[in-house]
Amino acid sequence: MTFSWTPHRFSGGALALDVANSVVLRFDAERRIDRYADVVALDTFAAAATRFSADNELFGPLEPVAPQNRAAFLNLREATDRHFRAEVLGHPSSAHLADLLDAASTVIRRHPIKPTRLPLDAATARSALMLATFSEPQRLKICPNCQWLFLDRSRNRSRTWCDMTVCGNRVKASRHYQRQKKELTP
Repeated sequence: MTFSWTPHRFSGGALALDVANSVVLRFDAERRIDRYADVVALDTFAAAATRFSADNELFGPLEPVAPQNRAAFLNLREATDRHFRAEVLGHPSSAHLADLLDAASTVIRRHPIKPTRLPLDAATARSALMLATFSEPQRLKICPNCQWLFLDRSRNRSRTWCDMTVCGNRVKASRHYQRQKKELTP
């Protein structure tokens, strides 16, 4: 199956959240898909993030994660998901925060302070640290359809889905189908 990174895959609103969302159906063991299990997808994510991520102007063009840094990057992805998911669900944990800080520091130690092009793992660590100190944590949400993490940047904090054109439409279409089905049932 051919896979490509589309703007929808970057609906998290922050690079760290987009990276965390690279696991599709995270809590469904039978249907779970880790997009980074395919090395080509992992390598092409940096270019796609440069193009589509909300943080693209902040970090500039990104380099792929070096093969020797991939395990630390995946650890950072999981720590990011655990920490921010717990925060959104109202279960903040010092242990999750410590894991996130440890994973981010492991990644950051591997890179120079001012490289010409920032590697994806270093940019993700910086993005996660910025989110951890974000002044409006109530803007972090979980999509009720796909369970992705996203940053609600709407003026009135009313965004419900990670991406209205995908998840929002799916939920609305499902509701419409259920209403039609009820009306047709004798």
